[in-house]
Order: sequence, then C-alpha cells, then structure tokens
Amino acid sequence: MTASASAFSVLLLAAIVVPYARAQFGPPPPPKPPREAAPLDLTGYWVSVVTEDWRFRMIVPDRGDYASVPLNPEGRKVANEWDPAKDRAGGEQCRSYGAAAIMRVPGRLRISWQNKTTLRIDTDSGSQTRLLRFGVVPQPDTTPTWQGFSIAHWEGMRGMFNPYMGQHSDDRTAEGYLHVVTTQMLPGYLRKNGVPYSADAILEEYFDSFRELNGDTWLVVTTIVKDPKYLYQPFITSSHFKKLAGDSGWDPTQCKSDEPR
Repeated sequence: MTASASAFSVLLLAAIVVPYARAQFGPPPPPKPPREAAPLDLTGYWVSVVTEDWRFRMIVPDRGDYASVPLNPEGRKVANEWDPAKDRAGGEQCRSYGAAAIMRVPGRLRISWQNKTTLRIDTDSGSQTRLLRFGVVPQPDTTPTWQGFSIAHWEGMRGMFNPYMGQHSDDRTAEGYLHVVTTQMLPGYLRKNGVPYSADAILEEYFDSFRELNGDTWLVVTTIVKDPKYLYQPFITSSHFKKLAGDSGWDPTQCKSDEPR
C-alpha cells in the first residue's frame, strides 16, 4: 500500500469511527465552571517562605538599591528619587502592595472561591484583596486600582472528549496550573524602596502547587512584569508559599510606607 493510500485509509477510518462514537454516546458534556474544573486546589491559608532575595524582601533596602531589577534610565531616575515621606503625605502607602509586588511581600495568603468563576486572594500584609476572574474581558473604562483587573484560566489540563471511549475525561490528578494576566493597575513599587512600575505595566503570573512526600503542600507563583516605561526587559521572580493547617497567625495589617534602613 502506498503512503497516500495509507493516509487516506486513516482519514476514512476516523470519518467512520468518530461519528459512530458520538451517535452511540452523544455529544460531549458542557464545560464545567472554573471552580469545578480546577486541576489543583489552591484554597486555604498559605505562608510565604523566603528562600531568596532575603535582603530585598525582609528589610527595606536603601534608596537606589535596585540590583537585579532591569530598570531603564527613566526607571533608575524614579527609584533614586524615592521619598517615603512623600508617599505617606499623599496617602500612597500601598504603592509596594500592588498586584505586581504583593506576592513578594512576606506574609500570609487566604485563597478562596468567591463564586464559581472568581478566585479570591486576601493578603494579611497590607490587607489587600485580589479577584481572579475566569472567562471575562476587562472593560477599557475600568478605574485603575492597586490590584488591577485580573483574568484567569486553567492551562495544561487533560479532560478532552474521547470519542472512542464515549466519555469526557475528568482526571483531576493531571498536571495543570493557573495562568493570570493583570492590567489596569495604579503605578506602584516592585520593591519597598521605590523601585517603580507604571500604569502601563502588564502582570503575568503562573500559579502551581505540589505536595512533597512528607505531606507538605507548596504553592509556587512565577511573576512576570512587563513595563515599557521603566523596564528594558521583563522582570521575573518566583515566590514560594507553604500551606497551613488553619488560620493561626492570620493577622491582616494595613499598608505602611517604610523608611530605608
């Protein structure tokens, strides 16, 4: 049999088997709401574990210390002019608690489903609330906020309709992760010492979770900040959180503007 004849036979077989399977078992079921379709469970209380960038996260670096952040000349100029007293006077103590930086601020997270299509993240540091919305498009006239407007969707999931088995796979143990894109953020700081990001910044995040053999559950958040105004290339970080048994230690505190040490 020639190669072309063999390929024709495969296509012919598919044309016969797939319609037959659908006729026998019916069309695939409608997609599940994001809450039910989640390939991993991100809900619960988590505490940040600082394993790197300790001197930038656990204390406030000196003004002008922006090592490893790809600031362009304009970004360095703004960072060098940081004045925490001016932030306090202007009521902008939350500049370093915005969406582009909040996952790097040491503290605890409380993650829950607000409804079937909205995942909610509360932080005790700065008392911030993020809403990750599935299946929606942001409106261009949305007022910018510290946490911006976030669109989320699951990626890397299995569960496509199998015409040969006549069923919709529901393998929740399959690998998957959460992809989030945030826009419409107020200008803020990537670090507490005034390292800036602008209102033009776009935040992209990947949330993944895994369990160790000893039973510990971890959340890893990879953050990519793109800002054509202050960065010459994307700023990429990875933050780690360990799952807690309950709300012990949960202590929401308001934003504060710290003096450099």
